[in-house]
Amino acid sequence: MELRVGVSGHRHLADPGAVATAVDALLDELIEADTTLVAVSSLAEGADRVVAERVLARGGSLDVHLPLPPDDYAEDFPATTAEFDALLAAARSVTVVRQDGGSREAAYERAGLAVLDGCDVLLALWDGGPARGRGGTAELVAEARRQGRPVRVITVERAAP
Repeated sequence: MELRVGVSGHRHLADPGAVATAVDALLDELIEADTTLVAVSSLAEGADRVVAERVLARGGSLDVHLPLPPDDYAEDFPATTAEFDALLAAARSVTVVRQDGGSREAAYERAGLAVLDGCDVLLALWDGGPARGRGGTAELVAEARRQGRPVRVITVERAAP
């Protein structure tokens, strides 16, 4: 059986090590015998990658929903492109959700909704604050709850970008 864990969260985490430990603890709670974990992520810096790495470390899989083609998307985080490329290479599936003519912001929103549509439970690494952009964590959590989809929140502190 697969448990598909969608992720949404902040890109800049104050203590990524502590967040990884909290993610491991939550995954321990969620997983049952004979369950394979699948991270469903857009691979943004921070929360998305922490969850992807923790799931892969447990022998799980990674399904990726990118808002933009990989080279275009990587322009948003030039300092961590190698990390992005490595995780992208480890993915069992990669989907680009941007449609021609749409704005970058709309593409990010569509990617978040694709992550939500592809998961059994949404894991939000979030400070509880309002979204800072269209399709942000607060909006995705609200949509998941509106749909009746399970949401688990790990409270995190944002770091300065």
